[in-house]
Amino acid sequence: MSRTVTALYDTRQEAEAARHRLASAVDVERINIIDQNSGDGGGRSLGNLYLSNDDRHAYGEGLRRGGFLLCAEVESGEDHDRIIQLLEESSSVDLEERQQSWKSEGWQPFSGAPNASAEAGMASSGATAGGNVVEEQRIPIVEEELRVGKREVTRGGARVRSYVRETPVEEQVTLREEHVSVERRPVEAGQGAQATGNVEDLLQDREIEMRETSEEAVVQKVANVREELVVRKTAEEHVEQVSDTVRHTEVDVEEGAGDRSAFGSFGSGEDRTTSSDADKADFERDRSR
Repeated sequence: MSRTVTALYDTRQEAEAARHRLASAVDVERINIIDQNSGDGGGRSLGNLYLSNDDRHAYGEGLRRGGFLLCAEVESGEDHDRIIQLLEESSSVDLEERQQSWKSEGWQPFSGAPNASAEAGMASSGATAGGNVVEEQRIPIVEEELRVGKREVTRGGARVRSYVRETPVEEQVTLREEHVSVERRPVEAGQGAQATGNVEDLLQDREIEMRETSEEAVVQKVANVREELVVRKTAEEHVEQVSDTVRHTEVDVEEGAGDRSAFGSFGSGEDRTTSSDADKADFERDRSR
């Protein structure tokens, strides 16, 4: 049975790194990365996934805020558990923690009905308190947020290569060499017996062995480290000021003629001013969200 495993990332680089890690570690049928440019702001792609309404609503908010959703289709079993472990070890977003952060900014989780804050452009509505609504249009109040990231670029460097070269050398050494020679000398008659004094001593088996030795040159090489070349890389940090512009939506409201204010206040001019100030404060509070 095929199952879909999802994980949200803040940058495409993190999502691509997770996809490469999954593809090299386990057998995955298909891995897709969905962003806010993936057709209908990613909503159409999310509609094709088997997700709960709560998760689909939360992932839709993550895509709207510039996130990237990784979707991997796998068969149930060991690969499914392995993929979940790999995604948890990556830099994926903690969805529960991120939703708490969005709630502090005014975002509302899924409540069983379409969320107006997730809709872009003009939207029609049903009924509201205070009477039957015959027409309603909405203008989204948008404020851009500047996010500064980092990337690594190559500025230069050094390449050091070592070579082994042979150089002819000569040395002199004195070698000793021995030679054995056999010589016959004539002896005059009678001198040999008189010299020894005993004839029996002359008539004995004798054996003389004398070995020749010589020296030969033996070459031995010893490597001595004379100096060393050190290639070192140091790192330092500095703060760089990044300047850019962000856009936000401002609204000018022009009320029509008459005693009744478009903001719903009645009576004297003082009452209308008080209501307008309160509505302006509400508008500024909504805008800050």
